[in-house]
Amino acid sequence: MRLTGAVVLVTGASSGIGAAVVRRLTRAGSEVVAVGRHPERLARLAAETGAAALPADLARPGAGRDLAERVLARHPRVDVLVNNAGVGWAGPFTEMPDGVADELIAVNLRAPIELTRALLPEMCRHGGHLAFVGSIAGRLGVGEEAVYAASKAGLDIFAQSLRLELARHRITVSVVVPGVVDTPFFARRGQAYHRRRPRPLPPERVADALAAAIVRDRAEVYVPGWLRLPVAVRALQPALYRRLAARFG
Repeated sequence: MRLTGAVVLVTGASSGIGAAVVRRLTRAGSEVVAVGRHPERLARLAAETGAAALPADLARPGAGRDLAERVLARHPRVDVLVNNAGVGWAGPFTEMPDGVADELIAVNLRAPIELTRALLPEMCRHGGHLAFVGSIAGRLGVGEEAVYAASKAGLDIFAQSLRLELARHRITVSVVVPGVVDTPFFARRGQAYHRRRPRPLPPERVADALAAAIVRDRAEVYVPGWLRLPVAVRALQPALYRRLAARFG
């Protein structure tokens, strides 16, 4: 997949990983449509990068379908879809406020499914790439983030299944699995990140990994790469993994 000249739709572009992806892909020569919930931030990003800004709230029912219609009304095609938008919440599951679980599932899982479904018919005619920004929480599970982890696990399996289904249509699929990233995500989820290790990575590192995954058709990329180790231990030695997780969290 060539990034130069490609029409790329990036969700969750108002800040963090999404904004870094927009900057990375516009530098590569892509025609980027940046989608987010904060018009002012999007406008600043558009002025900086030359991307097109498209405000949208993906928590709203039917938002994925509506967004696809708005994008296709402006562009004849979408070559690359980056499903990055995500929200989180941290705390005991029994203390989760009413409505939060619905929002997490809507933004993290339902909207990407709707958006992908709406763009696929046109994409199948010319090929393209689907990129999904998952989370290590979706591969391993995390205490006090049960619903967030479940939504990211669902997104992960959705992407892996699509990769098998869409190969004959010349559509490739990648999942980027980041660990802790230095973004406003932790402040917005209601609980700051307090651990000394692992240290948060800059969002630009995830953006670089995502761009490489698109160009080289990588099915999955862990950022950082050592995150493969606990996933492998969990798969091969589940009892050992549970003991280690209970001890080190």
